[in-house]
Order: sequence, then structure tokens, then C-alpha cells
Amino acid sequence: MKNKDVENMYAKYVMNTYAQLPISLVKGKGSKVWDLEQNEYLDLFPGWGVSILGHSPSKVVSHIRNQAGKIIHVSNNYYNHLQAKLAQKIVKISQLDAKVFFCNSGAEANEGAFKFARLYGKGKRYKIITMKDSFHGRTLAALSATGQEKYKKGFEPLLEGFAHVPFNDFQALENSVDDETIAIMLELVQGEGGVNVADYDYIQKIKSLCDERDMLFIADEVQTGMGRTGKWFAYQNFDIKPDIVTLAKGIGGGVPMGAIFARDKVADYIKPGMHASTFGGSPIVCKAALAVIDTIMSKKILYNVNNLSEYFKNRLLGLKEQYDLIDNIRGLGFMIGMEVKDKGREIFEGCLSRRLLINLTHGNVLRFLPALNISRKDIDKAIIILVQALKEVSE
Repeated sequence: MKNKDVENMYAKYVMNTYAQLPISLVKGKGSKVWDLEQNEYLDLFPGWGVSILGHSPSKVVSHIRNQAGKIIHVSNNYYNHLQAKLAQKIVKISQLDAKVFFCNSGAEANEGAFKFARLYGKGKRYKIITMKDSFHGRTLAALSATGQEKYKKGFEPLLEGFAHVPFNDFQALENSVDDETIAIMLELVQGEGGVNVADYDYIQKIKSLCDERDMLFIADEVQTGMGRTGKWFAYQNFDIKPDIVTLAKGIGGGVPMGAIFARDKVADYIKPGMHASTFGGSPIVCKAALAVIDTIMSKKILYNVNNLSEYFKNRLLGLKEQYDLIDNIRGLGFMIGMEVKDKGREIFEGCLSRRLLINLTHGNVLRFLPALNISRKDIDKAIIILVQALKEVSE
């Protein structure tokens, strides 16, 4: 079977919901993947940030295999010792007095966060302020929370109760708060929005406002969590303690998992029967997530992120000095964006043709979310390919 054969089968049998690249990936190890035709690629956007330790990390694979031979699924009306262990570890690395709810995806985690916030509002406060250019998921409430109109077309009317204000503009946010506002929700680094990093003082002001008005600070850490920004969670770079944190993508190391952890003042409102998820926190995904956390701890992954992300950004800044086409380099940890003035699509396609997998968002931001354990050698190889693509469009 060839890549084109799979493409034809998709055209006939699979809903046309994704703008897919013309390759079918069948194998991966670390930062390398191979397609059906045995072509090798360097992947600096593994699984949309899901494969946080690269493809098929050894400890995650062995944990999944081991658990699959014991029991795969346990319903949540029974205790699950792996779920308990994982919740304990998440609370420890979060540095919060919190409790955890397990689900399957980022959108599902955000949906739960909205419910928990409304519960805290006691039927009197229900409005949530989010940011323009934010992305919180594709389910109906998550889509309503998302601050990008292009994702909403055709799905109106959306859920009421969400307001959107410009990112990093505290005055606009403060002006939007009213007596029915219960929470402020944001990504500390907007990924889909163009790799926009929150200002430190801006986050301090938001947290102070939340504390003064008894509103909840909700941190969407779906993409930024699990070491992506150089700390376990992005909010730890800003010296704050959110009230609710949503998590997904990297926590499962490749298997679908999401989680919400909320400080006790919120979690104590939640009683049996108020919220549930059939597959949430099954033994097999908990075992995988435990392997992810253990690997990050034992292999000094956070050191690698902080060390090599600076190296990567400095290499990109060097390219900015050489090519007028590059407008800006920004990011935090291994969430890096290279904004170009134009020809973003051509550069992206030039990288793809040379078998470097990256992402293009907003039409002009080349986005890099490499595995947290990527090597300097692979970064150097990516830079070489990127230079070739830049040269091609600059001639």
C-alpha cells in the first residue's frame, strides 16, 4: 500500500474534517517517523504536542504492554489504584492543594472546568472571560470560549456566557468584568493563536483581580502542561496558583488522556453524580501517564527543555539576522513560533518536501513543538532544512 492509496480510501470512507498532508505515518521512534513508503521524517511537531517524549518512548510502551495484560478498563464506580497514584503525583508537581478529575481530551477537560466554575458561582455568577486568539477546543462550550471566529462559522448560535478580550490587555479585561462574572480563563502561551506569551505583570494583575472579586483563575494547560515550557506547568513560570487547571495532550505520552485539577475551594463543591467520564482515568492510560511523569523526573527532561530551547531559539534568532523575511521569534520553553512577513505556506511546504514536519498557524507563524527530549543534533538538522527552505523562497 502507498500513501496515495490511503488518501483515496479517506476520500471514500472518512469524513473530510482535516486538512491532511499527503503522507501516512506508520512508525516512529523519538523525533523520527516513517511513512508507508519507508520515507524518514524529522518530526518537530509530534502528534500536535501529544508525543511529548517523542514517538513510542520505551517506558510508556512497556507500561502499556504490561497493563494491557492485566486489565484495560475499570469503570469509575470502583476504586482504581493507578488513578489514585497518578492523582497524587499530579497534585505534588502542581504545587497546589488540589484534587483531580480524569477525562479523555483537552476539550473535555475545558468543558468540565466550565461546569465547575458555574457550580462555584452558585447559580448567580456564570460568565467566563477568555482571550481573543485563544483556542479551547471543538465541543460546543469550548468553541464558545475560543476567541477565534473562524472556528465558529456554521455552528451558531453558540453557548452564551463567554466574553472575549484582547490578550495581554488588562484594562480591557477589567472593563469586561461584571457582577455575573465567575472566572477568567486563558492559555499562558497561546499555541493555536500564534505562540503568544502572556506578560508576567499582566498575569499578576489578573490573579489579584480574581482574588479581590472571588473569581476563579482557570489556566488552560492542555498544550503548555507537562514540562513544555520548562516547568511542569506554565503557570509556575508566573509565580501564581490558579484555581482550576486543565490538562491533556502530553500527559498520556501518546494515548488519549485529559485531566482537571482544582483547588480544594472549588473541588469541595463537587459531589457524586455531578460530573463523569466513562473512559476517564482507565488503568491503561493512568499507567502510561505515570511512565511519562517518571521519565520526565528521572531523565532530567526539564533541564533539557530549558537548555536546548534557548539553544534552538538562539539558532532561530541567528536566522532572523540573515533573512528579512523573518519578523519575530517568540515562545516559552519548547513552544516556539517564528513569525514571517509572508510566504509562510511556501516555507512550510519547503520543509515538508525535505522531510521536516512542523506546523503553520495563522498563515504566517511557523510553530515548533518538539519532543522535550529532542537532541541538539536533531535541532541542528532542522535548522539546516529550515535554511534551505528560506533560501528557496528568498531567491
